[in-house]
Amino acid sequence: IGFDTDVNGAALAESIWGAGKGLSDLVYFTIGTGVGGGALVNGEILHGLMHPEMGHVRLPRIEGDEGFAGACPFHGDCFEGLASGPAMKARWGVPAETLEQGHPAWELEAGYIALALQGVICTLAPQRIVLGGGVLSADFLLPMIREKTLKYLNGYIRSAEILDGIEEYIVAPGLGIRSGILGGKALGEKAGS
Repeated sequence: IGFDTDVNGAALAESIWGAGKGLSDLVYFTIGTGVGGGALVNGEILHGLMHPEMGHVRLPRIEGDEGFAGACPFHGDCFEGLASGPAMKARWGVPAETLEQGHPAWELEAGYIALALQGVICTLAPQRIVLGGGVLSADFLLPMIREKTLKYLNGYIRSAEILDGIEEYIVAPGLGIRSGILGGKALGEKAGS
């Protein structure tokens, strides 16, 4: 039996069977009812004093969004407070899944996610970033996030894997919506070994 957070389990499962198969360093984000992140560093789930709370990292405001207080009761304008499904509903008055592709919500959403990814790239330098969760079920969002992440990196990171292979660097879960449940299996197997 193994215990950990759902996103750490999902990151582990993706590294074994999914989009990060064979990689020793990756970050998995789920963006839905909240925002959580799990990281593998040198093949091990990242822990410190506690598990990382990547969804509560503060993000700079995107111009024009200064009036939104944010949906996080602890921080307001952290990643979760600005980009989770509840944040989108609080900002636009309707659930994200009801917003059409051309709605301005998606540019803002892609921008906030890309700001968070830019920070993770500069902090952890993962070999791949996997993005899951209900908000990412909008298939047009991933290309927008990739484009904005490159924009925010502004040429500072010169890794060919990012510059020339952004489509393989920021990806959807290879395990689809099963990343979390298979994470439980992966944690159990890891504990038993």
